[in-house]
Amino acid sequence: MMTKTAPEMSLDRHKIDLLYRRDEIEVRVQELGEQISKDYAGTTPVLVGALKGCFVFMADLARAISIPLELEFISAASYRNGAEQDDTIAVGPAPTLSIKGRDVLFVEGVVDSGRTAEAVIQRLKIDEPNSIEIVTLLHKTHSSKLSFPLKYVGYEIEDLFVVGYGLDYSQLYRNLNFIGHVREFEK
Repeated sequence: MMTKTAPEMSLDRHKIDLLYRRDEIEVRVQELGEQISKDYAGTTPVLVGALKGCFVFMADLARAISIPLELEFISAASYRNGAEQDDTIAVGPAPTLSIKGRDVLFVEGVVDSGRTAEAVIQRLKIDEPNSIEIVTLLHKTHSSKLSFPLKYVGYEIEDLFVVGYGLDYSQLYRNLNFIGHVREFEK
């Protein structure tokens, strides 16, 4: 098991500094699940996850929520070519599960500029849900330009490029059981 004092690790030519250990993430996800369970008691919310970066977080979050819920996914991407955001947000087809009149929790692995979250929220509003809130494991507060507040945030972080726990660099490192900052990119 790695510790916070680990200076760095090198994975496939990238230097990655540890930000959050697996056990820290587990505790925080459990806390989020408990808060959501309390806030949505008596309802059956729909968790809509933004593929692919949310899949690990969303699986753990769903298990941490103690009330009935339903799961759905939508594809959304602003990073398609490595560490630089694309100018356009690619949002896939609408969820097949009806969200009309339902309480929706849009699940993201990381919210940075907020452009992806805004695009997906606008798409989901077309289907007339009762409410929409965002749940994100990581929020880059300094780069965020969201026009609405985030209700559920695991960690607020600096504007760092992060990987692990479902988050990737060019499809690599999603399987890491920790969250790290890619300090040095492939040359």
